[in-house]
Amino acid sequence: MDIYMPMSTTRRHNEFISTLVSRIFPFLEKREVTVLHEERALVYWGTRKISNGFNLVDTTHIDDENNFIENILPELDYVQPDFVVFKNNPFLENIKQTKTAGQPDLIVEIWSEGNTRNDRAFLQNLYATSGITEHWYIEQDSNEVSCYYGMNRIENQYLTDILVTREGLQFDLRYLAI
Repeated sequence: MDIYMPMSTTRRHNEFISTLVSRIFPFLEKREVTVLHEERALVYWGTRKISNGFNLVDTTHIDDENNFIENILPELDYVQPDFVVFKNNPFLENIKQTKTAGQPDLIVEIWSEGNTRNDRAFLQNLYATSGITEHWYIEQDSNEVSCYYGMNRIENQYLTDILVTREGLQFDLRYLAI
């Protein structure tokens, strides 16, 4: 049986997301992490709660639709990363749990042909503003995973090996290696 996530751009993209979610499932069961993927928006600008990178944003009034459309929407910017993990860092959600604000421990983007050079540069620069966020970039036609921690590039990883975060979370994507 095939199960497709509606936001995925290709079947391979969907396989990456599904495998990432399945590999982190034991941590989810123990409630050691919170995972967001594709359909969830990660707020990166708005009414600031703390300073530094992906600031926590006051999301309490986002569900008041009239107030949101007239006052908050122009003040709120967000992205929808392919895969986000919160392990040790706090975050806030609006009441409907459709937008999340905070500094994730890990962000993974799976690049596809639809990601322009400008899109890629914008996201990499944005994710680098958080000094406590690890961010990975997977090319669909390569085994190489570009890895960063804040603004620092760290050693690349490869789909031919088990991927490991700085926090020790492991992702076995070897069957997706080409």
